[in-house]
Amino acid sequence: MMNKRVILIVLDSLGIGALPDAGKYGDAGANTFGHIVREVPDIKIPHLVEMGMTKIDGNGFLEPPAAASGSYGRLGELSNGKDTITGHWEIAGLYTETPFRTFPDGFPADFIAAYEKAIGIDVLGNYAASGTEIIKDLGEEHAATGKPIVYTSADSVFQIAANIGIVPLETLYHYCEVARSMLVGDLQVGRVIARPFIYENGIYTRTSDRKDYAVSPHGRTLLDILSDSGLTVHAVGKIGDIFNNRGTTVSVHTESNMDGVDKTVDAMNSDFSGLIFTNLVDFDSKYGHRRDPQGYARAIEDFDSRLPEIIGRMKTGDILILCADHGNDPVHAGWDHTREYVPVLIYGAAIKSGVDLGIRSSFADIGATAAEYLEVSPTAVGKSFWKEIAR
Repeated sequence: MMNKRVILIVLDSLGIGALPDAGKYGDAGANTFGHIVREVPDIKIPHLVEMGMTKIDGNGFLEPPAAASGSYGRLGELSNGKDTITGHWEIAGLYTETPFRTFPDGFPADFIAAYEKAIGIDVLGNYAASGTEIIKDLGEEHAATGKPIVYTSADSVFQIAANIGIVPLETLYHYCEVARSMLVGDLQVGRVIARPFIYENGIYTRTSDRKDYAVSPHGRTLLDILSDSGLTVHAVGKIGDIFNNRGTTVSVHTESNMDGVDKTVDAMNSDFSGLIFTNLVDFDSKYGHRRDPQGYARAIEDFDSRLPEIIGRMKTGDILILCADHGNDPVHAGWDHTREYVPVLIYGAAIKSGVDLGIRSSFADIGATAAEYLEVSPTAVGKSFWKEIAR
């Protein structure tokens, strides 16, 4: 019997045009992919173009091919919010009505006092900032005192940064575990994030030992449905963290986009039925948040160069789905995510070429489609497009 697998790769933050309600989020006019193409018109992504990326509305100024090798479309976000967890949960068939709380002015003083007492040391910061900027601003004081750096953003996050030459990594993780246990009720945030860094030769560099402490999904997701059905859910990158390891059967950490591709290919070399769910975070963390369109363009090119390898490892029963979880327009104001449509590209022996899915109402259509293809119970949210793309 042929194994059926879905290889679902999230190009973290690669949005493709502002949603109709983007203005409510301060994101009117945002277009991550379109603005990258505008800023870097010589971008070379032949394999994404061949699959149909430039046939999707909002693609920018690249010339689309006469015919696409895959099916393609543009997905709106049904849930309220624009954060990583909300986006990934919706991809997996879960609607989030109430967005996670954010703290643009920092966390309440009484909470910070209680937190400092719980970890036995005062903290620095406690304001919204770019992670790379705040460690430059407070890194020297942190080194002198050992006090961890606490900050947030427009997303629902409580981030703790520490120089692992000053604060051991396990201590930083402990600080995060304490914060996760305290940030409940009215103070609940989507994620507590450990942000380890080093300081060498006058340069602050964040390490790959980042760790996310997320809340558990509030309902059943595609991952739960698949694992409960006895299928494999192979999580690559921060997928395990995003779903608080619920529904995953295998979970591997990654150090970079290219390491994420390597580990996706490794998973593809195994024999099983189910899902490989990969997040490639560098697009978001290294280039979107740092407002670096040139770096973002090069990262897309790097991924594009690996697509033939991914496709070459596909077996007869594999379908490949590429998408994003939100936007992070590198020419938009601020340092944070942008509320955008996301692209979807679908490819495989079982997939028709050149099918334009148009604009769909929810990221959850991906999870619904995967569930139908893998012949398991449907997700709670989402409308499958399987019959439109199946050969």
